[in-house]
Parts: sequence; structure tokens; C-alpha cells
Amino acid sequence: MQQETGESDSARGLRSPVPEQRRIEKEAFQEGWRASASTIPAVLAWGVVSGMAMVKSGMSIFQSLGMSLLVYAGSAQFAVLPLLAVGTPLLVVFFTAMIVNLRFIIFSAAVAPHFEHLPWYRRIWYGFFNGDISMAFFPQRFPPSTFGQPAGKIGYFSAICYPGWLAWQLGATIGILLASQIPESWNIGFAGTLALIAIMIPMTSSLPALAGVVVSGTVAVLALELPYRLGLLLAMVLGMSAAMLADKLLPGKDEEEELAA
Repeated sequence: MQQETGESDSARGLRSPVPEQRRIEKEAFQEGWRASASTIPAVLAWGVVSGMAMVKSGMSIFQSLGMSLLVYAGSAQFAVLPLLAVGTPLLVVFFTAMIVNLRFIIFSAAVAPHFEHLPWYRRIWYGFFNGDISMAFFPQRFPPSTFGQPAGKIGYFSAICYPGWLAWQLGATIGILLASQIPESWNIGFAGTLALIAIMIPMTSSLPALAGVVVSGTVAVLALELPYRLGLLLAMVLGMSAAMLADKLLPGKDEEEELAA
């Protein structure tokens, strides 16, 4: 009887981490949703603008829907649509999209160590949803000091990525189907920009973040005329560099964060 009891306790001990992990991921999902829910209106608005732009560039409804589902990158869509409209060779279109989206290499490098314990196909899956919104929230919640600590990361990442993807697809579908019915005087794109600014301001809560915003905004304006929207890439790289430099120059920051935690 003691042996049977021991085996039962051992089995329960092996099973007990599973419900605990599910609880942690569920709580992390709720935390991620509370943190990122305010971004949904902005993503929805930009999705509508993207859908309208695809149809007005000459793409059919099915082509537009396919592009929205497969090319989950608004900046790449806006960059290549004028090229597709004038019949630019596909190789040029491809490399233009690649250049505009080079920032995703940095995004992936920042997030990949958190998910290195997962099999490759799951990393590809999560990589598809990784983008600007996830990079705005995930590194703040899980800094590099949490590498090797997977608890809660999948739940939090899912909460800030999946709703945004659904909002983008919903907005894009609305824009695609109602492109001829939505007047340009509504300035939906401007409304989306205002929503993004409203999201960005509360997140600029530290000197490094402020330095990154000031540098990237200034460079983006000065480099506006660069071809293939390279100014955006340059602004992103220099803005991130400025933020990292400011972070390094602030003494005692890490110690204060550890004490606060």
C-alpha cells in the first residue's frame, strides 16, 4: 500500500506543474491583454487604410484579401502598392519589401532568446505575429534578464499579438469591401496616426525611450526623401541606438529596477 501511495504521489507530482503552468500562462495572457488593448483601435484604423489602399491601387478583392492575410506588414504593403500599380518587376518589389521590413530582423533578435526552448515550427508561428506592437510591450515585461525563464511568455505574447492580428484583418476586410463607399474626407489614416500617438505617449515613460523617440522622429523627417522608404529604417536604427546609449549612460538604473521588483 505504501508503494502504491508513493507512486500515486509521484504521479501527482509530475502532473502538478501542468495546471500551474496553465494558470501562469492564463494570468500572463490577461496581463498582456490589459496592457495592449488600447492599441486595437489604432490597428483597426490602419487596417482599414491598408485595405482601401490595396483596392485603389488596382488589386482585386481576392488579391487584396490574400495580401492582407499573407503579408502581415503594413509598411511593406504601403511601400510596394505603388510599385505594383505601375508594373514594377517583381524582383524590385520583393527587395523593396525586404528593405522596408529589415526592422523585423532586430525584432526577431530581441524576442528569439525568450522562445529558444520551443520547437522550430512554433518559433516560426510566433515569428509571423511578431511586430511593432509586440516589441512595444514584450521587452518591457520580459527584459533580457529573463532569458531562460519561459513562464508566462507565451501567454503574454499571444495576448499582445493575436488580438492585434484579428483587428488588422477585420479593418483590412472592411477597407477592401467598402473602399468605394468610404470617402477620403474621413481621413481614417490621420485618425489612425492620432491613435498611435496616444498609445506611444504613455509608453515614453523613461529618458532612454524619450531619446529614442526624439532621434527617430527627427531622422524620419530629415530622411523623408530617401528612396524605398529607407528613411524609416534609418530612423528606427538610429532611434534604437540612441535609446540603448541613453540606457547605458544612466547609472544605477538596473539596480533600481531590481529593488523595485
